[in-house]
Amino acid sequence: MWNPLFPALEAVQSIHASLMLLQIRTPKTAWDMVVGGTLPTKIVLLILVGFSLVSWWLIFWKWRQFRQVRAQGERFLEAIERAQTLEDAYKAVLGLPESPYRRVFRQGVNFFSELRPGALRQDAPKRDGLSLTQLEALRLVLEKEEAEERDEMAVGLTWLATIGSISPLLGLLGTVIGIMNAFLGITATGSTNIGAVAPGVAEALITTAVGLSVAIPAVIGYNHYVSRLNLVRGEMEGFSSEFIGTLAREGKV
Repeated sequence: MWNPLFPALEAVQSIHASLMLLQIRTPKTAWDMVVGGTLPTKIVLLILVGFSLVSWWLIFWKWRQFRQVRAQGERFLEAIERAQTLEDAYKAVLGLPESPYRRVFRQGVNFFSELRPGALRQDAPKRDGLSLTQLEALRLVLEKEEAEERDEMAVGLTWLATIGSISPLLGLLGTVIGIMNAFLGITATGSTNIGAVAPGVAEALITTAVGLSVAIPAVIGYNHYVSRLNLVRGEMEGFSSEFIGTLAREGKV
């Protein structure tokens, strides 16, 4: 027998089923949003995770490299300060491990020895010093070696800068795609209930959060290591000037 309450009961049951389905599909944590996200969102997050791994590997690698260079520089400067003459400094530096400072010093000494063979010995006879052209050539050789060492230590910093710049943009791209999908879902269902809209918007925003979390350490690491690189470069430039000054003080230029 037909009852006029049947349509109302069916409507109530349909609404209850929809609410139960919505409750099941509604994410509770950020991980639920990642797992239940759309394919474009997962692709963007996967790329950002890859960038994060590369960024942290570069950060630890450059930290170890600059720490080693710092220790080598302190040993090198101590050996130079203890030396009385350029010949003594050359002998002391030969016993040190390979480092940017040692290579710059060796390049300068070798080039000077080619211009004035045997002039570094204390018992070497007095000879005319270097001409202005030879002195300028020596300075250019030192600058060339400094530039090569600087470029060698700067390897990897470009990637840190790139990751720091691109990661927020990738996160924003994922957010835009996620919001577009949320609006399309609203259009398809015809529902503007906040419970139906919020999960899609939250899923869209998670890519921006991940992009920023990847970019911030990369930018901090890049700025820190650029300052360390400038410090090492300044020390090598100062040493090159002191090297030429030592030659002048000992009457070799």
